[in-house]
Amino acid sequence: MGTVNKVLLIGRLGKDPEERSTTGGTRVSQFNLATDEYHGDGEKTTEWHKVVVYGKTAELCNQYLQKGRLVCVDGSLRTRSWEKTPGEKRWITEVVASKITFLGAKNKDTSEIQSVGEDDTGYL
Repeated sequence: MGTVNKVLLIGRLGKDPEERSTTGGTRVSQFNLATDEYHGDGEKTTEWHKVVVYGKTAELCNQYLQKGRLVCVDGSLRTRSWEKTPGEKRWITEVVASKITFLGAKNKDTSEIQSVGEDDTGYL
């Protein structure tokens, strides 16, 4: 049997997306996503996930997402490393999103679900 690297998360943005471009000009959007797990004793645990999005999907995320927005992230895990100073290696694991679904309402008068990603069949 083969292997699978698949992540599906539904959560809320902790702050507005950070926007940048790669040296090659590809647009990038990065944000933290909070997911909650409720336990039988009424306690809740919040897990934070680093999400990175590229290309046209990143542009749409940068334009329409803001702190508190509920989204569904479909993607895969990627771990990368770098050296902060010589001999001090750092690692980060992040979700590389291939599809983002904007859940909930953009304002109180409308209820919308919109998806963008991979083939960009969703539109805003």
